[in-house]
Amino acid sequence: MGITTLKLQVANPAYPGKTETIEFIVDSGAVYSVVPASVLRRLKIKAAAKEEFTLADGCTIVRRKGGAMFKHGKKVGFADVIFGENDDATLLGALTLEALGLALDPLKRQLKPLPVILAHQFRTAVYPKRREMSSWTR
Repeated sequence: MGITTLKLQVANPAYPGKTETIEFIVDSGAVYSVVPASVLRRLKIKAAAKEEFTLADGCTIVRRKGGAMFKHGKKVGFADVIFGENDDATLLGALTLEALGLALDPLKRQLKPLPVILAHQFRTAVYPKRREMSSWTR
């Protein structure tokens, strides 16, 4: 099994014109993306909270968390980001993948477009006749 990497631009949503290009290891098992804290500092991204994480070996660590803008080609997404420390890998997590409209094919280890479905509330003008609810749905 190979490792999938992806180069993305990262920016502060308040200053979207100033970006840094970073090569990430795509880790669909990770919830959040991890970016070196030094990069986030240069982009003036501030931590909003601290969060505790459990590593694969069972130990726990605490890392700072903020928000970043991610760009890949014409795709732009916003997601939480973890301030990586010296020994932390630069990871692209599931929330960032979804924010960019991408999914990882686990067998081929390739990124593919994520089908985007938008829920829609039907209006009575479209369906002017309302049906009486049956007794079991009341």
